[in-house]
Amino acid sequence: MSKNVYALFQSRFPADLAQPFIMSPDGENLSYGELEIQTSKMAGALIFLGTKPGARVAVQVEKTAEAVVLYLACLRIGAIYLPLNTAYTAEELDYFLGDATPHIMVCSPANFDKLSVIAEKNSVTHLLTLGLDQSGSLMEAYKVAIPVTEIVDVTGDAIAAFLYTSGTTGRSKGAMLTHDNLSSNAQVLHEYWGWREGDILLHALPIFHVHGLFVAINCVLMNGSAMWFLPKFDAQIVMELIPKSTVMMGVPTFYTRLLEQEEFGYDLCENMRIFISGSAPLLEDTFSQFSDRTGMPILERYGMTEAGMITSNPLDGARIAGTVGYPLPGVEARLSQDTEKGDAGVLEIKGPNVFKGYWNMPEKTAEEFTDDGFFITGDIATISDDNRITIVGRAKDLIISGGYNVYPKEIELVIDDIEGVKEAAVIGTHHSDFGEAVVAVVIGDGTKELHEDDIKSGLKDKLARFKQPKAVIFIDELPRNTMGKVQKNILRQEYNHLFEK
Repeated sequence: MSKNVYALFQSRFPADLAQPFIMSPDGENLSYGELEIQTSKMAGALIFLGTKPGARVAVQVEKTAEAVVLYLACLRIGAIYLPLNTAYTAEELDYFLGDATPHIMVCSPANFDKLSVIAEKNSVTHLLTLGLDQSGSLMEAYKVAIPVTEIVDVTGDAIAAFLYTSGTTGRSKGAMLTHDNLSSNAQVLHEYWGWREGDILLHALPIFHVHGLFVAINCVLMNGSAMWFLPKFDAQIVMELIPKSTVMMGVPTFYTRLLEQEEFGYDLCENMRIFISGSAPLLEDTFSQFSDRTGMPILERYGMTEAGMITSNPLDGARIAGTVGYPLPGVEARLSQDTEKGDAGVLEIKGPNVFKGYWNMPEKTAEEFTDDGFFITGDIATISDDNRITIVGRAKDLIISGGYNVYPKEIELVIDDIEGVKEAAVIGTHHSDFGEAVVAVVIGDGTKELHEDDIKSGLKDKLARFKQPKAVIFIDELPRNTMGKVQKNILRQEYNHLFEK
């Protein structure tokens, strides 16, 4: 069998291709037979536009069935799929296009004009649009395309996709995921989470993210089953669909929002088999409340852009609040070798799910791996005697807000350029809804009186909204250690209760 992950998915399609793959509450469904036809036509359109194996296709569009078809068409022709967060600004996209040098960029029609200059500057051959209701220039090319039914044969080591993950130095890194990475993770999760005939996924996640794209959608394809496909999370619509679903994947915010609904409870969840949470830490209080209300303990798992899913609480067996369970089959996990027995240390992992490296960054890639091939996650963890893992902190100061990774250095660099700012420190503080909130602690240089709006307006068009601080605090001096390094742990302790209700 071909190592192309699309071939794996295709081998799992149901015998009756009339069975639905994507279902919408408005009745617009996409069957597996239609998926095969549409991906072959989209593949034909991409090839007509000169897309060759290994070429990058950058995509920043709204969540639609056509966007899923585009992702799968890239896989089947051996192109590299590059999903971009819809919140990224033009300034951020300028860096991504310059670094990735995509052959094609697909954007929403409303963004075409402002991206035209950036695409031309970065020598993007084709800037196409994909809008809602099957609109846009990509769909015009699709409509007249000659279908290409062949699936390009690739090695398992060929890059299937890469996703940008911001760096602590402020420079984003493109994590390269291979066909083998995606295949191995999809197969393991399909088995570990007990997917069965008749399962229906409730999908309300974004699809520019590992969680919504490579975990949720790939698991559905591996099972040859259907998913409810929502453009975004809406508590009322989700509650209407829960009785018609068996599996839900979400970020902790989804579950806190459901718990805010008085009518949400056991009766609605009778048909559900499993609720899965990830992308951000699940609070023990949320875990307990959800279990009490529904009789179903949430299954928390742990993953990252560079490795897909790494650990999971068990399908059968104790799911313990505050832990992320055990390493998935095939994954080795250990703490950094200088960790004393019983202490927390930096989590290191090895397995077929671990990425190939960072795009155009061989030195950075080498730094992130140990001499014996383990990837250094940067997360601080403990491992119990029975191999259960608990994430207790992050060595790299990563903030996870609403399921999105936010790196303080990137924000600090932009704040430091604002007139009147001497220095800034960005931290994550506890937030009951988002898990963590981005907070900027700012020191003025005395040349002007600064206000919160000065900082927020200075970031408005430079950073995606999820990166922008939810609060700005002005102080006279930042706490430092004897080496002059800012002690962010002190700032977090000081302001950790800022958003408590």
